Amino acid sequence: MKITNRLLIIATLSITCLITANIVAVKLISIGPIVLPASFIIFPLCYIIGDIVTEVYGFYWAKRIIWLGFACNLLFVFFAWVCGILPPASFWEGQNSYDAILGYSPRLLLASFIAYLVGEFTNSIILARIKIATKGRWLWLRTISSTIVGEGLDTVLFIVIAFVGTPAFSLSLVLYHWIFKVAVEIMATPLIYRVVAYLKQKENLDTYDKHTNFNPFKL
Repeated sequence: MKITNRLLIIATLSITCLITANIVAVKLISIGPIVLPASFIIFPLCYIIGDIVTEVYGFYWAKRIIWLGFACNLLFVFFAWVCGILPPASFWEGQNSYDAILGYSPRLLLASFIAYLVGEFTNSIILARIKIATKGRWLWLRTISSTIVGEGLDTVLFIVIAFVGTPAFSLSLVLYHWIFKVAVEIMATPLIYRVVAYLKQKENLDTYDKHTNFNPFKL
């Protein structure tokens, strides 16, 4: 299958959501007694888009979009770091703010990259396998099930790698992150149904990964 305009738009949206989520994640918000990063309303969109891509186009394209998102995020982080170490103008007073927002620590970067790859690939593989097992029925079952596992791994890996051994780490932090991310997926289920139905009709495509190699590193 060739890249269509719709697939190109979907890939662009996925990468935009990923990079945006990583930028705004530095802001912490409070929902009652619960403290969460602002990215919790954006990052689940990456998984929703991943579900749609896997469901319609298959793991072949989902894998490429995941790696493309990883590469683009790495590129963004690299240039944000380069611009951060350049000497600021003598009259510019925003260096501390720049460092606070875009000055990622190596530990946070490692946590973000590992969690993203493991979570996204797990989500996509589970969805593709459940689709085969259910013969394409019960879309809600495979989107929610794959998200529960994928977002769960993503959340656990990120918080453990980034915060274990620090005062910010707690099991409740893991649990709240996971619940909120899965809740977004559940609420988006009606929208996922509409988008999947639209794309399948327009692309004349409904992929089943029956003979797919699910090795994430085999491109």
